[in-house]
Amino acid sequence: MEPPLKDYYCYLSWMFPLMRMHVTPSIILSPVRHSLFGLRRNVSASTLAQPRKSRAFLTTSSSTPPDCLARVPQGPTNVNKIRPSSTTQAQARSQQLSTHLSPASSSSLQSRSSSTMAQQTLPTRGGFEAKAPSVYTPRKVGAAHTLEYRVFIEKDGVPVSPFHDIPLYANEQQTILNMVVEIPRWTNAKQEISKEDTLNPIKQDTKKGKLRFVRNCFPHKGYLWNYGAFPQTWEDPNATHPETKAKGDNDPLDVCEIGELVAKPGEVKQVKVLGTMALLDEGETDWKIIVIDVNDPLAPKLNDIEDVERHLPGLLRATNEWFRIYKIPDGKPENQFAFSGECKNRKYAMDVVRECAEAWEKLITGKTAKGEISLYVQDLNTLDFVTFANSDYSANTSVPHSNDRTDAAKLNIPKGDNQPPAPIDPSIDKWFYISGASA
Repeated sequence: MEPPLKDYYCYLSWMFPLMRMHVTPSIILSPVRHSLFGLRRNVSASTLAQPRKSRAFLTTSSSTPPDCLARVPQGPTNVNKIRPSSTTQAQARSQQLSTHLSPASSSSLQSRSSSTMAQQTLPTRGGFEAKAPSVYTPRKVGAAHTLEYRVFIEKDGVPVSPFHDIPLYANEQQTILNMVVEIPRWTNAKQEISKEDTLNPIKQDTKKGKLRFVRNCFPHKGYLWNYGAFPQTWEDPNATHPETKAKGDNDPLDVCEIGELVAKPGEVKQVKVLGTMALLDEGETDWKIIVIDVNDPLAPKLNDIEDVERHLPGLLRATNEWFRIYKIPDGKPENQFAFSGECKNRKYAMDVVRECAEAWEKLITGKTAKGEISLYVQDLNTLDFVTFANSDYSANTSVPHSNDRTDAAKLNIPKGDNQPPAPIDPSIDKWFYISGASA
């Protein structure tokens, strides 16, 4: 009977520390006369289907041989083929990030200072310094799929606004952007950054007091991508776009991340822009920016919108169809697109991002009426470039020169409780078959 795969990794967790101490391999392996690689080959396919979980054993070290070592079959082993990586996580992260930076610096907003970056310096190979974003983590309050559910974003343990505090750009060259994930791929709960609530937590949208879910339009299941928004952007409902001939939808700029990993609500990803679609949603311009996580294996090959069709054929067509038909099961008509549904390239998309960043600046500085939007800002370092003269902020707004500035401790943001999701109605899993949709 073959030993379980966990015993193989448990054995490695004991052997690696001895190898680092230069203990003679023959001393370690003398009682072992069975090939580790032979053992690996004989493991069942169902066991090999869980490599990520098993790899955690490789980082475990112990000065005492674990009990499971006695159960490992004995035989000769090629030690040179099994080595722990000497690259630290920080070094790997730096290299992944710098790989996708371009030495050419794109045009920047003149009013934005380098203090908006809130980043630390890392070495890179482009003749300049890359910037690694500060660590942001989600704070979940309540159970998902309930009216009380909220996801706050923390920076170094302090709640911040994903709308106003997190910098849009993740590097000085403005080639990598921060994306706030609202909805993981293949899920149905319609979650979004709350513009009206203090610190703008992510919550599930409602209609007439009921939670909203998107329907499954065959052959699609939930959202096709990790869906979210760019911080420090805003689609101005007072401005008509000259090409779409429609006003903005009063939300942060929407983002579709097409990488292979399923994200989590409240996750802040570093992405690069590939292109955009201009959805006309009930008469409003609703840009959908197509991006990819810079850490995705395909990221080095995807640099513009034509690369998406080359390496991910059918995805853009499916994206167009999804946005066109997803409201039909709820009794609404098809959505329309500007540009006849054409997906614009990276340069055009970056221009849209900059326009929406400028609109957000006008909003946060009081040059544009804020309506019911909460402008509370916790991390004031992100707003050092702003001049607050003649601003008409409400009492819940914190700005550098305002008497209404509130200490974060006084906000009484609930502590995270990480409750399990509440059950959802089985009808949410129903498939709807739409005439004219591709199968």
